[in-house]
Amino acid sequence: MSKVTSARPQTNARPQRNAIFEPGAFLNNSGMGRKMMDLQKKQVIFSQGEATDAVFYIQKGRVKLTVISKRGKEATVALLGPGNFVGEECISALQPQRMATASALTACNLLRIERREMQRVLHEEQEFSDVFVSYLLARNAHMQEDLIDQLFNSSEKRLARTLLLLAGFGKEGTPETVIPKISQETLAEMVGTTRSRVSFFMNRFRKMGFIEYNGTLSVHSSLLNVVFRD
Repeated sequence: MSKVTSARPQTNARPQRNAIFEPGAFLNNSGMGRKMMDLQKKQVIFSQGEATDAVFYIQKGRVKLTVISKRGKEATVALLGPGNFVGEECISALQPQRMATASALTACNLLRIERREMQRVLHEEQEFSDVFVSYLLARNAHMQEDLIDQLFNSSEKRLARTLLLLAGFGKEGTPETVIPKISQETLAEMVGTTRSRVSFFMNRFRKMGFIEYNGTLSVHSSLLNVVFRD
């Protein structure tokens, strides 16, 4: 007579996933702890000194990061576009306040991700964590390049590099040769020079055929000649 054993339910069994996590889908949809936002030009996303309660993912438009010194002087430290995160310092308990002000340089479409939701996904979803860590490493490398550029290159080269970065040269895909309208004051803040110097170099770049500057700003790859010139 054969012995029959009954199957016991496995109370500690982990539930199996029904679908693979897709970072792109997460960053293109609202949901628990996530909210889509449409901003008008010049609208403030968050201000320097505010609590770091969320991170934002830029889907469309351009965002400007500015810092105000204790003496009241304002400086533009970064211009961010589609595919960039802004306010990512919120995931660190060591950074309770915003170090900069983020505002819409153009009309923007953003995904707001609350701190707890961002932390949860980073812990639970390896694919998203890999994407985010890669972004942070690339952002850090870019900041180091900016510092080296500021220390060793002339203001003319710094302006040329800034225009090329704004146009997307060096990134995957086809560069956006037409840059959204940006003032010479903002360019001067980013480059670390005066508005008159920016105006002088912009006119030189235009005469040499490196850029077209008639209402809209178009950048040609030939501007790289200025960056690589000894």
